[in-house]
Amino acid sequence: MPRERQNDVVAAVRLTVVPDEMQAEVLCGRLRASGIECGYRKTDSAAAISAAGGGFAIAGPTEVLVDERDLERAKRLLARG
Repeated sequence: MPRERQNDVVAAVRLTVVPDEMQAEVLCGRLRASGIECGYRKTDSAAAISAAGGGFAIAGPTEVLVDERDLERAKRLLARG
């Protein structure tokens, strides 16, 4: 069951970097299935390349982000493969 976070400020931290958005979505699916909120975004270099190409590329390094309070639990899940 998710912790109450109504008045909490969420501090997103980087869990890992994966090669593209597809892999980020798969990893976030695993994390969410374990009750860990997750998001992702292009790294700065990938975002610049994507913007130069019209902004539609899904390829390129993508950061997977979690709430800092969930970081250690997410790392353990990631290590289990």
